[in-house]
Amino acid sequence: MQAELATLAASGATALVGAMVSDAWSQARERVARFLARGEDPQPVDYAEELETFRTELIAAHDAEDTEAAADIEDEWRLRLRRALRADPAAAEELRVLLAELAPQAAEPRTAVVNTISGGTYHGPVIQGDRFSQLTFHSSTATGPAGQSPDAR
Repeated sequence: MQAELATLAASGATALVGAMVSDAWSQARERVARFLARGEDPQPVDYAEELETFRTELIAAHDAEDTEAAADIEDEWRLRLRRALRADPAAAEELRVLLAELAPQAAEPRTAVVNTISGGTYHGPVIQGDRFSQLTFHSSTATGPAGQSPDAR
């Protein structure tokens, strides 16, 4: 059971750190803060503020390409989540639900696309992309360079 909780804590820390640098962090922060505050005293720690401080540090680490500092932040959250799960093993299911909520937000693919057209002059549409369907192009019989018709080239 301890190994399962340790694995869950590690997954939680990875998802949390990933969410911190995503566009969906403002929504995720409140949900994570509620998870961390469950079962707290009437005057709980302001987890939303603490999470925001960690996010600022993480962004600074990413900007500085300081992988060690970023790893330290993830390690900190892995330890904190593992302690929380040890103190309340029933929280494991709540953390699993939270991870399921964070997964789509943190898993937004980030890809770079470079398009290049070379090798001539084009007198018509050039379409570059991934998926297209039901496209229709109407071409005219306009002349190309030097008055040539499209068929003469």
